[in-house]
Amino acid sequence: MAVPKRKTSQSKRNMRRSHDRVTVSGMSECSECGEMARPHYACQSCGHYKGREVIAKDEA
Repeated sequence: MAVPKRKTSQSKRNMRRSHDRVTVSGMSECSECGEMARPHYACQSCGHYKGREVIAKDEA
């Protein structure tokens, strides 16, 4: 079985993992209120998703 001859340095390990980071999903504009919202999620400001209200929000 193959065994590493030397310990992998932190620098080499981190360079290998440089593409494994978490990316931020894009934002889209809410069709009801115009606020920026995550795609495929209900809008946090008005509570609408795909043109219908799914979260009751107070209009105070």
